[in-house]
Amino acid sequence: MSTMNVSLPQALKSFVDEQVSERGYGTSSEYVRELIRKDQDRQRLRGLLLAGAASAPAAPADVAFFDSLRLRVRQAAKPGRRG
Repeated sequence: MSTMNVSLPQALKSFVDEQVSERGYGTSSEYVRELIRKDQDRQRLRGLLLAGAASAPAAPADVAFFDSLRLRVRQAAKPGRRG
């Protein structure tokens, strides 16, 4: 694992120290790694949302769509039936 040093103003360092203490992190590095992973997840989600917004429109998800979906799920869940 690589090492990275980060300089923080005292107020931010105190905040990180509080989070480590109050939220059960072992070290400030664990806390920062989680923040980075969450940011990566947000960026992936944003990319998926933008791709979805740019895609061609699909059929509307109306009452009939959800009724059909429920029926397919119930049929797939019947005993003895394999997908």
